[in-house]
Amino acid sequence: MKKIRSILLAALLLIAAGCSAPQSGEKESRLTVVTSTYPVYLFTSAVCDGVEGVTVERLNTGETSCLHDYTLSVDDMRMLESADVVVLNGAGLEDFLTDALATSSAQVIDCSEGVDLLENLTHDHEEGDEEGHDHGHYDPHYWMDPRNAALAVSSILNGLWEADPDYAAEYQDNAEQATVLLNSWQPELQETLAQSGVEVSGLITFHDGFQYFAKAFDFPLLAAIEEEAGSEASAKEITEITQLVKEYELPVIFTEVNGSDATAQAISRETGCAVAQLTMLMDGPDAELSNYYDGLKSNIAAVVNGFAGRDVIQ
Repeated sequence: MKKIRSILLAALLLIAAGCSAPQSGEKESRLTVVTSTYPVYLFTSAVCDGVEGVTVERLNTGETSCLHDYTLSVDDMRMLESADVVVLNGAGLEDFLTDALATSSAQVIDCSEGVDLLENLTHDHEEGDEEGHDHGHYDPHYWMDPRNAALAVSSILNGLWEADPDYAAEYQDNAEQATVLLNSWQPELQETLAQSGVEVSGLITFHDGFQYFAKAFDFPLLAAIEEEAGSEASAKEITEITQLVKEYELPVIFTEVNGSDATAQAISRETGCAVAQLTMLMDGPDAELSNYYDGLKSNIAAVVNGFAGRDVIQ
């Protein structure tokens, strides 16, 4: 009996050892960096590209365009518990992380530091409506301007210098390459817009996150309505938007990829304007920084093609 117990104990120890050992070809992470959103994930991945022993992960925030009511998943909590560094968008976007970060020993990097933040857009909800989404005094969607994304890269670099100083030179090289790209994309897309020859008289968006995008590309922003499922625009807002569409003879209004389009479709039926989609870049296929450029270019194409009534930009 003792012999059998000894054999069983040895077998269990072998199994436990096999479960805890790294898989063949895998390297244990020296530094785990957890990012709050897809844009922050792209910028952080660019700075960390090829740096030995660094793993960059992101929370499961990609399925929503508004993080006001986001709740951390079990996977999110596990990532945060193992994080050495947490990279935030900042500017009040990640209120859902307040409690988790209060008990975390991870270094926190706020990408909004140094960004010239715009004041938050206001919404005229009907009296008694308490469903408004409030991100605070400043608009947190600054990443929609690639020049602000370059500033975010600088904040990430400074934070990683502090967290991992032995690899400062590698982070520096990566950050410089990313910054050159990001600073080139706004004038490049501005040129694409100019070459289209299409005049954009004004944007109406059914998400309040396009203020920086509109400013970066000189689009007049006529109205921006934060509309989530179950929290549609008020009767007053619908009337105002309908009047704006008619006054400016707008051929198109815009919803966000993950947002509700119920009111936009109703206004379309009333005025005859089209409804097109813009992306807030809240999700994507992988960590390539080029995905950020592709998202911005798709927005430029949606605006130009919407106003032209045909595909001017592919």
